[in-house]
Amino acid sequence: MAPQQIIIDCDPGIDDAIAILLALASPHEIEVRAIHTVVGNRSVDKAELNARRILSLVGRGDIAVHRGCERYLMQAAPQHQSSHGSDGLGEVELDDPDFTARPQHAVDALISQINATPGEVTVCAIGPLTNIALALVKEPEIAAKIQRIVFMGGAAFGPGNMTSQAEFNIWCDPYAARIVLSFGIPTTMFGLDVTNKCRIIHGLIDELAALKAPAARKAAEMLRHYSLSDTALHDACVIAYLIDQTLFSGVDAYLTVDTTDGPCFGRTVADVTEWDLKGHTPNCLVMTEVDDIRVLALIRSRLAGVFCG
Repeated sequence: MAPQQIIIDCDPGIDDAIAILLALASPHEIEVRAIHTVVGNRSVDKAELNARRILSLVGRGDIAVHRGCERYLMQAAPQHQSSHGSDGLGEVELDDPDFTARPQHAVDALISQINATPGEVTVCAIGPLTNIALALVKEPEIAAKIQRIVFMGGAAFGPGNMTSQAEFNIWCDPYAARIVLSFGIPTTMFGLDVTNKCRIIHGLIDELAALKAPAARKAAEMLRHYSLSDTALHDACVIAYLIDQTLFSGVDAYLTVDTTDGPCFGRTVADVTEWDLKGHTPNCLVMTEVDDIRVLALIRSRLAGVFCG
């Protein structure tokens, strides 16, 4: 079977870095067509630099990096996540990349890439959904040409991590999330309901640190920093699912996002019962369960198996 064609839309971010490395370490299942960056964990400038630093670490400067939105649709960028360190990658020493980002804006690049290969590309969104929403608004016809969207964000059945109701990626730009969900594109959500069940164990960090491959050792350094304040491998879950869908399970739901001012701002609302649906057709597969031991084993084996040569 040919590998899945994916575009990663991200805000690197340590867990973004692990997700990107996992995708690049899985060439039989995944082909990374491009990486698009967006403001989120860090400014879009740092996100774009970090994407190139990660690619440079594994010698993949051939993959296009496109800089995306520097602000959200209707609100200023919030203070960035401290769990990722001042540079977004835990102050881990990485070489400066010897290649630059492509000049085309990520929104326009997404439109071009989808139009060039209709029905073939999965969009993996592991940051705020601003770039994707703007692409859909600018050229609505691409909605029918996107194979599917798999995103990390939201908290359907439990508390958020920015407010009691809202998860970071959705809270940053709930208007963008609401737009994306309105287009009827096949969509899968990896929210805190499932990602909080997939946690770093120090044994994994130690095993990665002991490997010969520089990429694995740098991943261990990043995870060691990240684990001081957060231990959930949020973004890597999206890539792990694309590699092996049996690792996760979930429920079909009609998903909306609360954009009203107040304590529920940014909340993802998942209607799953016949009573809740009230005639709506489910528009999203909301993941709720994970075989976390197998996910951690997958990450360890892939980073060891490819990047050790």
